[in-house]
Amino acid sequence: KGWSLEVEVGSIVLGVKIGDSVAVNGCCLTVTEVKGKRLIFDLLDETKEKTNLQSAHVGTRVNLESSLRADGKVGGHFVTGHIDGTASVLKWARSGEDWELEAEVPEGMERYVVPKGCVAIDGISLTIGRVEGRRFNVWIIPHTYEVTTLRDRKAGDQVNLECDLLAKYVEKMSGAKK
Repeated sequence: KGWSLEVEVGSIVLGVKIGDSVAVNGCCLTVTEVKGKRLIFDLLDETKEKTNLQSAHVGTRVNLESSLRADGKVGGHFVTGHIDGTASVLKWARSGEDWELEAEVPEGMERYVVPKGCVAIDGISLTIGRVEGRRFNVWIIPHTYEVTTLRDRKAGDQVNLECDLLAKYVEKMSGAKK
């Protein structure tokens, strides 16, 4: 058997069954086993290489979200759970009531990072603020800080990054070179 991840969950487990998709830190994973309040996922080598799940250990808190149903409300931008890579947290600081996270994307990914554009960090749909080369920032409101694992982050951490799907389609359809 390959690499697997076991996550202890709360109310999200209600109704979750083998074969369902659940986003773990923004990464779409398939449930392969349910043990009480624990979900087990089998992971591909690519998942381990491209996500921050590679550094997860017993006790690591993760963001969990069940898949959007077709009759559900989209409350942000389109987030698929297909992680493009990780970004390095450069700064994580309080600013008044809010929080600012500054990160740096891997080379080549900066073309998808634009001011007022969309990005998902650990599965959280956010609006990009400033962009300088490969660096960008996002602002986190107190509610998001309280209900996600972003509050556990610090400079030097890796966060999962999913760039705007529409930007990738536009690039592909326009024939723009990578």
